[in-house]
Amino acid sequence: MITREQIPTVLDHPVHDARGDKIGDARHVFFDDVTGQPEWVSVRTGLFGTSESFVPIHDAALVEDHLEVPYAKDQVKDAPHVDIDAGGHLSEQEEERLYQYYGINWDAVWQDAPSGTGQTTGTTGTTDDAMTRSEEEMHVGVERREAGRARLRKYVVTEEQQYTVPVRHEEVRVEREPISDTNRDRAMTGPDITEAEHDVTLYEEQAVVETRAVPKERVRLTTEEVTEEETVTGEVRKERIETEGTDEQGDQRRRH
Repeated sequence: MITREQIPTVLDHPVHDARGDKIGDARHVFFDDVTGQPEWVSVRTGLFGTSESFVPIHDAALVEDHLEVPYAKDQVKDAPHVDIDAGGHLSEQEEERLYQYYGINWDAVWQDAPSGTGQTTGTTGTTDDAMTRSEEEMHVGVERREAGRARLRKYVVTEEQQYTVPVRHEEVRVEREPISDTNRDRAMTGPDITEAEHDVTLYEEQAVVETRAVPKERVRLTTEEVTEEETVTGEVRKERIETEGTDEQGDQRRRH
């Protein structure tokens, strides 16, 4: 059990669960108005410590520089939200809700108190007459999340191409050669007058289309980090302390 003398060591220090996982940082300690003993500790949880959860401190232990409570991290984070009045009190109804959530017998706790459990008062743990003023500080971080997906997809398209190529073909041309002394012997061979035929084969070229797959390039997806500036806005609360009956220098005001 945590004593009043240990409260300054608890405040603003880590709070761990039964497995040793950090839940958050201790924000306030609440005392029972009747017994004067510490009953609850509020723990800052959530992103940047923006939430505050209540956890019983009766069975907690101070281990080195942190507080250990016999409850799971998720259980503490999911504890019901309770309202604190202007005087920093936790009402009986709110306290009963918390006891029921943590599985603590409310009737047994109420009967063990000298006159029944009254309101529970929050404190920053100081044992002297000084008042602690606290402020919330904004801590801005970044978290990595999925922003989208990119995919390479290959598909086939057909396009028409035109090429002009030269093609050759043979045509018949009739040549007439007069009889001369040079060709007379060849002209006089064979029968004198007869019928005859002579064939000549003609050739031509045709354009032939053939396709072949030829590698052209390789394509891959890569990622690169681009840094941009983003402005975030949030609200922080600050405590202010006013004096009554004294001036700013602490001297007692005189009435005229």
